[in-house]
Amino acid sequence: MKQIEVVAAIITHQNRYLCVRRGESYLDYISKKWEFPGGKIEQDETRTSALTREIREELEMNIGNLEYFTTVTHTYPDFKLTMHAYLCTSIEQDPTLSEHIDFKWLPKEELSSIDWAAADIPIVHKIVNDQDRLT
Repeated sequence: MKQIEVVAAIITHQNRYLCVRRGESYLDYISKKWEFPGGKIEQDETRTSALTREIREELEMNIGNLEYFTTVTHTYPDFKLTMHAYLCTSIEQDPTLSEHIDFKWLPKEELSSIDWAAADIPIVHKIVNDQDRLT
């Protein structure tokens, strides 16, 4: 089974979290699902530099204050995903979507209200339940 390693940004701004929606896909289990933005780590690239690059490429946003949050391993029907998630901030509020079809800034209390990609769900649960770090 194919294994993919990616990074994801949990971007916060004014106590809200950036959620982006994937486009339509032939893989129904990720088609039009919500996710934290990010992407693949290229050869000779650190996780944080990959994340900074991916967010700039996909959303035309600059992120800062990167802090490791969690790693999720999830097996989809066609591949196994390892996703390293980082908390970060951005001064930009309006991303420019090039690979996604929609975005929302949601408070922690509303994160569970949207249809997340399966690999992102453990991150959502950790955000919602981590009172000390994410208030």
